[in-house]
Amino acid sequence: MPWSNPVGADLRRAQQAELDARFRGIDHDPAPPTEADTAVFVIAYERSSGQPLGCGGLRRLDESTAEVKRIYVLPYARGSGVATTVLSALEFRARAAGYGVITAEAGSAQSDGRKFYEHAGYLVVPNFGPYAGLPHSTCYAKVIEPGLRQTALSTSFPGVGPSRRISPDAF
Repeated sequence: MPWSNPVGADLRRAQQAELDARFRGIDHDPAPPTEADTAVFVIAYERSSGQPLGCGGLRRLDESTAEVKRIYVLPYARGSGVATTVLSALEFRARAAGYGVITAEAGSAQSDGRKFYEHAGYLVVPNFGPYAGLPHSTCYAKVIEPGLRQTALSTSFPGVGPSRRISPDAF
């Protein structure tokens, strides 16, 4: 699905409005994704009605790492497994594209997001990239390709290995 899809754009606008209200003026996204850096974008639809329920994307960080961006589920569909389905689809697409690690970020006003990533097996890591030094951000990472050799990750994530444990020194 292209980033420019109008349904996806509507879902992302709804997400940003909700985040603006939660964060009350704090710049909650120091590096918003763009069409150019979004490797994958998916939209979840309700089977019987065809109504959109949620979305999510992956931003390419380097040849072996992608970052989850814009996972969002409409309020009436929350708690029904849509976010988990979107994340699973993103992880599947990331593996197929050759990524071995997925990162994510959740802000201090997103306790639901932090619980979601932790429940999905993501580990808290030091803030990286545009989130480094931001006190309202919590960053996560998950090794999704256990067969990926350490050398393939060593450039950006030297502490990531096949044990699926991520060293704080990795970021």
